[in-house]
Amino acid sequence: MIKKGTKLYSILHFKCPQCHEGDFFVSNAYNFKKVGELYTNCYKCNLKFSKEPGFYFGAMYISYAIGIAIFIASYSANWLLRLNASLLQILSFVGTLLLIGTPYLFHLSKIIWANLFIHYKVKK
Repeated sequence: MIKKGTKLYSILHFKCPQCHEGDFFVSNAYNFKKVGELYTNCYKCNLKFSKEPGFYFGAMYISYAIGIAIFIASYSANWLLRLNASLLQILSFVGTLLLIGTPYLFHLSKIIWANLFIHYKVKK
């Protein structure tokens, strides 16, 4: 079990990076009316989630890296398991996976980006 106080806890539970109690997003990733919508502040510790305008543009790099990692993992699995799938089949599989997973990947990349700059503070 992942303990509160670690960045991984905040990332996997989509919690406030500072207190690990308040929710980071307004709704789940597949509520298409509110996808990617953050709370302005944490309702537990009052942390302002958006440090400056355009703060979350850097999350694109995280999203890109995750997409590349998924492709490399799929290609490697094909090679290791000797599935003999063509490159087109692998690209189709990865493309479909990324298309279906885009809302979740969008949320994941934003929370990872926030955790790079906002650190956990222990309650006193």
